[in-house]
Amino acid sequence: MRGDGLEVPATGAPSAGPEPTGSACARVTPPVPAGGVPAGAAPTGVHPESGLDAPGSTGVLAEARPDGSRTIPSQASFGADGWDPAAARGTVAPQPCGTSPARWRQQQYGTPPARWRQQPLVEVVVPVYNEQEALDGSIRRLHDYLTRRFPFGWRITIADNASTDTTPVVARRLAGEFDRVRVARLEAKGRGRALRAAWSSSDADVVAYMDVDLSSGLEAFLPLVAPLLSGHSDVAIGSRLVRGSRVVRGPKREIISRCYNSMLRVAFHTSFRDAQCGFKAVRADVARALLPAVENDHWFFDTELLLLAERNGLRIHEVPVDWTDDPDSRVDVVATAMEDIRGMIRVARRIIAGRAGVDLPPQVRAARLPRDMGRQLGTFAAIGVCSTLAYVVAYALLREGGASSFAANFIALLGTAVGNTWANRRLTFGQVGSEGALRQFAESGVVFVLGLAVSSAGLGLLHALWSSSGVLVEIVTVLLSGVLATVVRFVLMRAWVFHPARSPRPRDTSTGRHLHRG
Repeated sequence: MRGDGLEVPATGAPSAGPEPTGSACARVTPPVPAGGVPAGAAPTGVHPESGLDAPGSTGVLAEARPDGSRTIPSQASFGADGWDPAAARGTVAPQPCGTSPARWRQQQYGTPPARWRQQPLVEVVVPVYNEQEALDGSIRRLHDYLTRRFPFGWRITIADNASTDTTPVVARRLAGEFDRVRVARLEAKGRGRALRAAWSSSDADVVAYMDVDLSSGLEAFLPLVAPLLSGHSDVAIGSRLVRGSRVVRGPKREIISRCYNSMLRVAFHTSFRDAQCGFKAVRADVARALLPAVENDHWFFDTELLLLAERNGLRIHEVPVDWTDDPDSRVDVVATAMEDIRGMIRVARRIIAGRAGVDLPPQVRAARLPRDMGRQLGTFAAIGVCSTLAYVVAYALLREGGASSFAANFIALLGTAVGNTWANRRLTFGQVGSEGALRQFAESGVVFVLGLAVSSAGLGLLHALWSSSGVLVEIVTVLLSGVLATVVRFVLMRAWVFHPARSPRPRDTSTGRHLHRG
């Protein structure tokens, strides 16, 4: 039992104990590769690699060609520890009784250095709660797919979070039958809690999860993890709402799903389409950075992780899936929807308060793309609409109070410009705290003067052509003349006032630490 409550039985690792009763003690085991491998020497034809997975995991080895290029052979040609039986030559001594195959090979040929182990490793977590009926068939189907068609190292972890039926018994039986299946048991419910525990303890390069019903077609799994293994993306999600997906489900779930994801796009300007599909993968180093920031332990876990990932500028790869609704799903749609709405409100408050930053690993920080221009434009436009309405009200009140058109324009524009700058600083460009604020507001003053000059020129032209124009005509004139100023204002704010190279990193208001902007 781990300190965090995650119990990981020693399944999937070769046993050093005696052979079961009735087994053949003196048998031929997978022999040494071509030419023999003395202790400390690399197997012939294997290209040494670094950053490799843990002992006992199964993957592929890259075969070196004379020109230095590599090929990845079928995983089925390798044993659980990477030795290639097909490359055997010569006579092999029989294995003595009471010695496991892995221990015997280690005694005979030594332990290969870590740089020879297979790379990379993908861990697939299947969270379950009272799934005694579906678990056996689903794990066998997943195991068969990964064995036959997945060209990288892999492991399946059944994350049992407090099942009360025979699910733990079925899980342990599967782990005993298959070397690359293990069981993690938690004594508390919550899909998010199970994923957090399993992902946090993983030694894999990529961590993934899928629902136990395997509603998403497994053919999409390789396209899901490939961009993560190549380093192109940080998070990958299956999507039922993008072009190319094929979905079979009832109208009720279809409507709820589309409404929920539309709410996310409106409220958070998200670029991803489907936050709830139970088919996701994350680079392990990215997961370790994001998980401490995710507060939800239940169904909103997925959405919160994606919102934080996008807010911090991480690249999210979306894959269309073939998805068939599980008729036996026991998800309480109403309760889940209410939890999601509460989670959205909480995350929105966190973003507004400037506490959505995550301290990303240096290699991720260096490779990520700049924050999405589309999201900035959306936020800037929303703030602009609010500023415009405030300007119209202030201008009309000042004119009714007897102020001249130029004085009313100056006062109304100055007041809304201060509020506009504050809102864009915090919400559009992610700047919080006092560091750099004085310079940014001063430079925004230059942008304000530009807008004042354009609007004043418009008013002057209006009075020259139509001296008896009313307040409404003046407001329309100022707004029309301000369109060009608005475009210029956004360009100057993004490229000058709040340019990432000139702006200080935002601080977490709760800790005072610098955060990395997305």
